[in-house]
Amino acid sequence: MSILGNILWLVFGGIFSAIGWFLAGIICCITIIGIPIGLQCFKFAKMVIWPFGTQIDYGNLNSGSIILNVIWILFCGVELAISSLTMGVMCCLTIIGIPFGIQHFKFAGLALLPFGAQIRRFI
Repeated sequence: MSILGNILWLVFGGIFSAIGWFLAGIICCITIIGIPIGLQCFKFAKMVIWPFGTQIDYGNLNSGSIILNVIWILFCGVELAISSLTMGVMCCLTIIGIPFGIQHFKFAGLALLPFGAQIRRFI
């Protein structure tokens, strides 16, 4: 079921979310200081392409991840969160799109606090 959901996910806006994360990673990797942030974006872009069967756990926050989250929110986080929320609302307008909207909402939270979040894949 998750394979079918992931294939349909790409059609219902998942590819656009992945492109957003990838572009944010490229922008962040322009400077040397932004490379850790850019690498995190690439990791999340890979996860956004295949979201069904993954779970995001927030709770591994330390002082370094809090600082990086603040920098992230100032430069890229708000834009990605708003785009994920917008796509989530659009998907939830139909009954068939509700599972895809929930995935977009999951990524909106991830767009605000990506550092300290752990991704677990289950099958």
